[in-house]
Amino acid sequence: MTRTMIELDEFELWRDRGDEAPLIIRGEARVPENAAGTVVICHGFKGFAHFSFFPYVAQQFAERGFRAITFDFSGSGVGDDRENFTNRDAFTHNTYMQELEDLDAVVAEARVRDWIDDGYGLFGHSRGGGVAILHAARDSGVKALVTWAAISSTNRWAPEVVADWRQRGFIDIANARTGDVIPVSIELLHEVEQYGTTRLNIAAAAAQIASPWLIVHGAEDETVPVNEAERLASFAGSNAELLVLDGVNHSFGGKHPLTEVTPVLESAARVTADFFAKHLLRTSV
Repeated sequence: MTRTMIELDEFELWRDRGDEAPLIIRGEARVPENAAGTVVICHGFKGFAHFSFFPYVAQQFAERGFRAITFDFSGSGVGDDRENFTNRDAFTHNTYMQELEDLDAVVAEARVRDWIDDGYGLFGHSRGGGVAILHAARDSGVKALVTWAAISSTNRWAPEVVADWRQRGFIDIANARTGDVIPVSIELLHEVEQYGTTRLNIAAAAAQIASPWLIVHGAEDETVPVNEAERLASFAGSNAELLVLDGVNHSFGGKHPLTEVTPVLESAARVTADFFAKHLLRTSV
């Protein structure tokens, strides 16, 4: 069997914010020969494009004939080495609205570069899944959506956490993998309180999505409970397929760095690629 030739094209997008330091989105597109579709991939909170299973999943998509676009949200906190949290200030001030604007910028750049010539697929994990849902509800160009372990609400904090946040102006977020503790500004809380029932209402967005949608969730997810997937599916109705994987956690068995592709991860990636192939590919590849 002939192996697909895949080109890796890197990009940087600088978002001007006036007198403030610019926001930088760094990413890459895996572009196979004779590509017949495109998938844009969104990482989650404390994640980044090169984290754990994302490069593996992107490669699987590319080998199936998709241009696979991965990128670091500008507020991911990951620096220009694409691996380490060297931009703590960006992480501190990141918000949902900023991530939606980042995704808009990536899609616009992909169209300029002819990586997207018509509709496209969208993939998101965890918080990135929530962002993907919000985006898909307002962009008719999204022709297929797949979310893994997606959040169903942007308001995710217990009352005692919110009270402490208001008093201090920030909350501390620990990264168990790196040992970092990075503050998150109250800007995020204020944004969710202002727009959580309108522009950032994931449940309402789920009910508006017109494209085919595959909702994948681990039954043993320790970060986003599986009932959030069930909630999303109930709002989406017959438009969505719900796949609950027994014994699977939030990371689908993937660690960082990814030294082993578990059977669960391989299966989830294959099912996801099959779903995109069914709804996106113009020709058989």
